[in-house]
Amino acid sequence: MRIGIFGGSFNPIHNGHIALGTSMLSAMSLYEVWYLVSPQNPLKRTSAELIDETLRLRLVEAALDDHPHLVASDYEFHLQRPSYTWNTLNHLRKDYPQHQFVLIIGGDNLANFLRWAHHDDIIADYEIAVYPRSNSDIPEWVKSHDNIKVIDVPLVDISSTQLRQMIRSGEDVSPYMPPKVVSEVEKLSLYR
Repeated sequence: MRIGIFGGSFNPIHNGHIALGTSMLSAMSLYEVWYLVSPQNPLKRTSAELIDETLRLRLVEAALDDHPHLVASDYEFHLQRPSYTWNTLNHLRKDYPQHQFVLIIGGDNLANFLRWAHHDDIIADYEIAVYPRSNSDIPEWVKSHDNIKVIDVPLVDISSTQLRQMIRSGEDVSPYMPPKVVSEVEKLSLYR
């Protein structure tokens, strides 16, 4: 089975993340998209705004509850930290040899992609599905790699950063997040 790997902080998850996963299912002929909640991104400093990984996983589980082919995963919680994509993909391949994994990343990540550990090996060994972001261009070097596919998917123009600011300001985030996530955020007083 073809499985999409969509890693991120999901701090918090929002409707754009869900729309992206749903679009990737058909665009890349995937059976499932696994949302790997990242405990720590090696290229980002740990932020005071980054809530505990188990809480972020709980929000992802709530968001994907009604989407049978979108799966919340704590897989990276059990790996060495920080979470390097190459390491994660190789562990997944070993633990799930029956699956073919497709890495899903945002176009904005391509600006730093050549700084990723083992980026050449990732390109050589895995399909990469790139979704464009409104604030980034796709670099020229991407066009020379058959394993990298830029997918035209509808994007929801909202970011987790904007949502955290809105929550702090007491603004209504319900148009941008699944109701179950909004409920959990309110119940647990997250991002206040």
